[in-house]
Amino acid sequence: MRKNAFRAAYALLLGPLSLLSIAQQPQVPDWALPGSATHKQVPPPADFHRPSRIDNTPLGIFDGQADVGGALVAGSGQFDQSSGQYTVTSAGYNIWYQRDEFHFLFKKLSGDVSLAASTSFPKTEGYGDRKVVLMIRQTLEDDSKEAMLGMHGTGMIHLAGRPEKGAQMSDMQYRFGGTLNQVIAQRIGIEKKGDEVTIYASIKGEPMHPLGPPLTIHFDAPFYVGIGFCSHLPTTPDTGVFSHVLLVNKAGKVE
Repeated sequence: MRKNAFRAAYALLLGPLSLLSIAQQPQVPDWALPGSATHKQVPPPADFHRPSRIDNTPLGIFDGQADVGGALVAGSGQFDQSSGQYTVTSAGYNIWYQRDEFHFLFKKLSGDVSLAASTSFPKTEGYGDRKVVLMIRQTLEDDSKEAMLGMHGTGMIHLAGRPEKGAQMSDMQYRFGGTLNQVIAQRIGIEKKGDEVTIYASIKGEPMHPLGPPLTIHFDAPFYVGIGFCSHLPTTPDTGVFSHVLLVNKAGKVE
């Protein structure tokens, strides 16, 4: 009899717990859902922000890491000292429009900068618009001024910029096979020289070379430079890997 009473009480308890579990599931705004045949992703509301989660514990060559824009599922960065490899895991709706959600390993710098890395996507089944990024941004806020080299899972590379805090992003896009035959650049780089930001790539192992004209954008010193990843899915983390990372506080050193 006592056992039956316990079972009845346990069954009653499961109901509220199940409701609590559902209530605790991250609520994804409609604008944050990825684009599809039945859904169009649109800009977030102009006044929408989430605070970034910042960890100032050094990691490899970086000063710290941050969930820029406070993605609904926390991201992470790891460094393998033996291989020199960085693994960045993140959810996040996008790095676009007037605000970003992604995980970022950062270093605070001033002056000119050269940053380069060999990148890869360990999971073959990830969303096509997921992207590894090399980035320069004024702050760690979600709507910061920024310049970004993004490489998508489809192979598309772009140089994108947010010219001022809270402004809409714009970009120049370069495709090397992309969804046609999955040509992925073997190595990518970004250089800041004065107010000009240029991106570099090695598609098949050739020496690094600039892609297109530079982006003109001014950053006040100090600013943040680093590597990041965005799954392009608000609550589904994915992973990007960065190897042979080069970060030099001078221009002309991308290789």
